Amino acid sequence: MIDRFSLDLVAVAVIPVITILLIFYYIDRHEKEPIGLLLKLFLFGMLISGPILFLEIMLDYFNRFTGVVSYFYTAFIVAGFSEEFFKRSVVIKLAFNNKHFNERFDGIIYSVFVSLGFALVENVLYVIFGYQSYQVGISRAFLSVPSHMLFAVTMGYYLSLSKYSTNERKKMNYYRQSLIAPILLHGAFNFIIAIQAFVFMPIFLIFLVYLWYINILRINKLKHVKEEE
Repeated sequence: MIDRFSLDLVAVAVIPVITILLIFYYIDRHEKEPIGLLLKLFLFGMLISGPILFLEIMLDYFNRFTGVVSYFYTAFIVAGFSEEFFKRSVVIKLAFNNKHFNERFDGIIYSVFVSLGFALVENVLYVIFGYQSYQVGISRAFLSVPSHMLFAVTMGYYLSLSKYSTNERKKMNYYRQSLIAPILLHGAFNFIIAIQAFVFMPIFLIFLVYLWYINILRINKLKHVKEEE
C-alpha cells in the first residue's frame, strides 16, 4: 500500500518536469512536433540514465584528487561530460536528421524533451529513493530540474545553428559547441553548488541569472526565426 507521503514525494519529483515540458510544447506554436517523436525522445532520455550512471561510476573511480580539484573533476567530467554526452547523442541519433526537424526552434524542443526525461529519473532517485525529503524535492524543482532545461536549450540552440548553417566551418564549430557549451555550463553549475562556501553564493546567483538571461535570448531568437519563415 502506497502511503500519502510517498505519493506526495512522487508529485514533488514529477510535477516540475511535466510543467516545463508543457510550457515548451505550448510555446512551440508554429508547427507542433509529433507527440510520438517527443515521447520517444523523452523515453530515451529516461533510458540513458543507466548508461550515464555506469559511466559516472567508472569516471569517479579515477578521481584520485582532493579538495577543490576533486570537486572540479566531479562537476565537469563525472557529471557534466557523462550526462550531456549521452543526452546529445540521443538528440543526434533520433532527431537531428529526422524529417520533422525542419525549423530552427525544433533543436531546442528535442533537446529539452531528452534532457527532462533524464531529469525525471534523476529526480525520482534523489527525492523518493534517496533522501525521501520534501525539502530536497522542492530545492531540485527550483534548481536542478530547470538547470537541466537550461543546459538543453544551449545544446539545442547550437545543434539548430549547426543544422541550418551554410558555412561548413561554422557548421562544425556549432556542432562542437552543442556538446562543449552544455558541459561547461553543467560543470560550472555543479561545481558552484559542490563547494558550498557562503562567499561563493553571490557568484552562484549571478550565474543562475546569466543562465536564464542568455537562454531566454536564445529561445526568443529561434522562435522569431520560426515565426518569420
